[in-house]
Amino acid sequence: MATPQRPLSPHLDVYRWQIQMVTSILHRATGIFLALGALIIAAGLMALMLGANAWNCFRDLVGAWYGQVFFFVWTWTFAYHLCNGIRHVVQDFAVGFSIPAFVRNSWLSVIGSLLITALFCGYVLLGGAV
Repeated sequence: MATPQRPLSPHLDVYRWQIQMVTSILHRATGIFLALGALIIAAGLMALMLGANAWNCFRDLVGAWYGQVFFFVWTWTFAYHLCNGIRHVVQDFAVGFSIPAFVRNSWLSVIGSLLITALFCGYVLLGGAV
């Protein structure tokens, strides 16, 4: 007995990429990356608790180029997740449901996160945080 052909559900390769799709995927990915960064911060707190040798080892790892790159990216993921989360809360109150508003607010999340990251890293690099 032959099985009838069933229609296939459209997948990502069917749709043209739009900013709304990208921001939705990024929101989930940044949530995962934030959890990883929280684990690293917890490891730093444990190293601080374990004494000077463990703390110096952790500080050397964070101070290396790959540690600084990680925390730069982690800062952006925090800022993006915050901005996009605020966008979602605003939409929960039924504000901005038109397509142009979706596109505008998606771009605001991306640009706002880049601006927050630039301001924070500029503050740190200029010696504002010791």
